[in-house]
Amino acid sequence: MAWWLWNKVSRYKAHVIDLQDRINFLEGELDACRKSKINKPVEVNIQESVVETVIPKVPVAKIAATKPKPAKKDDLKIVEGIGPKIEELCHTAGIYTFAELADTSVEKLRSILEQAGSRFQMHDPTTWPAQAELARDGKWDELKQWQDELNKGRQ
Repeated sequence: MAWWLWNKVSRYKAHVIDLQDRINFLEGELDACRKSKINKPVEVNIQESVVETVIPKVPVAKIAATKPKPAKKDDLKIVEGIGPKIEELCHTAGIYTFAELADTSVEKLRSILEQAGSRFQMHDPTTWPAQAELARDGKWDELKQWQDELNKGRQ
């Protein structure tokens, strides 16, 4: 009986490992697909005589291309609510420092999240500029105290 049970558990463990590997692979594929989708222009043929190509909104990457990268980058993940992926989005939009984040409007941050896809639209950047302002000014104790009161960057 014990051998049979051990055999079943071993097979389930192997199956779980295979499924986790498959999930990791598919998540990587999905990220690659999303990245390629964000930066590709969209062409729509409505009528050849009227409009040949419809140009989509300018991707965030093209807007950021006009702004040089700063020599110093701050760790934007210190701001409650910003993780590695959102930090990447900020960098793509030309936001590298706490000062730049503090000077960015909440509307612009929402726009960046919306352009990145539905996965990011659940995030609320309302407090990010104020948090970045505290970090920029070196008010770490105040920032930490406020972040302890926040829930994933939300008040």
